[in-house]
Amino acid sequence: MSEFIAPLERLIDKFRSLPGVGYKTAVRMAFSVLDMNAEDALDFADAIAEAKKVIVHCKICQNISDSEICPVCMDESRDRSVICVVESSKEVAAIERIREYNGLFHVLGGLISPIDGIGPERLKIKELISRLGDDTVKEVIVATNPSVEGEATAMYLSKLIRPLGIKTTRLAYGLPAGGELEYADDVTLFRALEGRREI
Repeated sequence: MSEFIAPLERLIDKFRSLPGVGYKTAVRMAFSVLDMNAEDALDFADAIAEAKKVIVHCKICQNISDSEICPVCMDESRDRSVICVVESSKEVAAIERIREYNGLFHVLGGLISPIDGIGPERLKIKELISRLGDDTVKEVIVATNPSVEGEATAMYLSKLIRPLGIKTTRLAYGLPAGGELEYADDVTLFRALEGRREI
């Protein structure tokens, strides 16, 4: 017999399915939703439904967007000779927050991880290579996390891009091994961008 009534157990299970949310946190979240008035609870549910319905991936850079082309790709003032390659849209937001990078982005949608069954074909690598064919791009900054998977992905990309005659650089991390870009402070991110190196 379960500890809670079935509808509450289902809500707890849904919160538990989120990354990093354990049982106790899921219970707290579920009770927080129950404590909301009906209007706020429906608004919360509508926000989730709308996000799933409206948010798409930019057809150019694969970043999340609410239109076919994201605001970064549409911004004519951006430096189109530089593309910063990241794992996910969370890293785009982290780099944009420091307001020091003015190039474009490309979101891979993950990292190469053979142990998890994720090979290069599962990432948005073909889309990246197709953006490099017209001599506009002079540098690709590979800004994957300094993990085993991040390093493997960076090396794979550099082997593909270098023969195209495009400079390929890696962020100079002031982060500990295994650190996550999205949690880095602004100064560390700025220094990492400034100290990037060729790979």
